[in-house]
Amino acid sequence: MKKVNENEFEYRFGDNGPKYLTKGPNVDVGVVVLKPGQDFPNHYHTECEEIFYILEGEIDFYINYERVPAKPGDMIQCRPHDSHYLINNSNQNFKAVFIKSPHIGRNDSVTIDKPDLNKGVNPS
Repeated sequence: MKKVNENEFEYRFGDNGPKYLTKGPNVDVGVVVLKPGQDFPNHYHTECEEIFYILEGEIDFYINYERVPAKPGDMIQCRPHDSHYLINNSNQNFKAVFIKSPHIGRNDSVTIDKPDLNKGVNPS
């Protein structure tokens, strides 16, 4: 059994970005905050899948270069090799819970070029 409180952890970039509440042994869970105008690099995971449950604000996900707007109550599931880029085009903070499974124990993220935001599709 493990019990933690979100306030016990720090965001990667001070008051925004991701913060993990637990890593392993089977699953990683955390929260992510993006302020208006902020984005998170386009990337994919080689082995784990990642699920986002939106708590606050609105966000534009680009899943495999396709725009997928999300709002509170929405859930986004990214399977291994699904690229995902997040950008907060709203005027409110965005906050979501993220779950990565299985726990890999090493970085399985691959950063790639961000999508063409004017087209919302792969710029190839």
